[in-house]
Amino acid sequence: MKIGVVGLPNVGKSTLFNAITNAGAESANYPFCTIEPNIGIVDVPDYRLEVLGKLYNTQKITPASIEFVDIAGLVAGASKGEGLGNKFLSHIREVDAIVHVVRCFDDEKIIHVNGSIDPLRDIEIINLELALADLEQISKKLDKDSKLIKTGDKSLISGVNLMEKIKSALENNLPARSISITDEEELKILKNLQLLTAKPVIYVANISENDISKKENKFVQAVKDFADKENSKVICLSAKIEEELISLPNDERAMFKEELGINESGLEKLVSASYDLLGLMSFLTAGEKEVRAWTIKKGTKAPAAAGKIHTDFEKGFIKAEVVSYNDLIEAGSYIKAKEKGKVRMEGKDYIVQDGDVILFRFNI
Repeated sequence: MKIGVVGLPNVGKSTLFNAITNAGAESANYPFCTIEPNIGIVDVPDYRLEVLGKLYNTQKITPASIEFVDIAGLVAGASKGEGLGNKFLSHIREVDAIVHVVRCFDDEKIIHVNGSIDPLRDIEIINLELALADLEQISKKLDKDSKLIKTGDKSLISGVNLMEKIKSALENNLPARSISITDEEELKILKNLQLLTAKPVIYVANISENDISKKENKFVQAVKDFADKENSKVICLSAKIEEELISLPNDERAMFKEELGINESGLEKLVSASYDLLGLMSFLTAGEKEVRAWTIKKGTKAPAAAGKIHTDFEKGFIKAEVVSYNDLIEAGSYIKAKEKGKVRMEGKDYIVQDGDVILFRFNI
């Protein structure tokens, strides 16, 4: 999974990126300090892996991972190249979702590029720039493909019809994701277009350290109201505190979180929201050599899940030996779970569930 991180300059975007990835991205009190994208690959927190690791006395634990791509703060005119915006936007066309960091705190020491704190204005600036960038891309391709259709290439008709619908939406200040698409061919075309406004969005309301105990403020509420209207998600955190937490040893970190009343880290909140937004979950494989988490879409059938491990597993799929994580832990071992009838033999139509511990049987 690949997540793009966007926002205006000085909203705490790179501070948050540093905190969740510990990658040491430059964070400074002036615009455009992030010229090249900062990329951080982080493990998906999953307590089940450690438990399974002890149960199997495993040699290796491999969590699922997420790649975060942090681009420079965008400004009005970014789609036309203002502040090198065109270059920055190109770095996030291939991501699965966008994390939009919004400043929801007031601090005279940290300059706001627009001179005041107004999260809805800030959101509109970013959304407009993403829409304008998409509109420019769609218009060019639409013009090209429409001409090719006139020369006899009928294979482009579906794409042109879809792009006309998207163009109309963008011209009416609606993102591409607002269009309901269920046709498989159109979904494939949409994916290949790599439109910024087609990507699902998580708004991160960045609050001050003083507001942590309140959990939100009037700025956060405004962001939530906006997100509700477009069915986007909102998480609230303090990037500054997240940055402080990551610098502490594990024991001190736990104490600090308890003092502040923080149940989940920023990374845990982002991962949970991202999985939910994209309809993802994890199944597990376990043994003495390795315990591992595999990310799949909800609703995935057993053969396709096997294909995440290796294409040969999917091609030669015979059956899946499945036990739920909870049943396995309760039994105390795989052998005991089998004796209690908790291990099931599932076929090609089985829909994998979150936390399934699976052993695939296949033959090539």
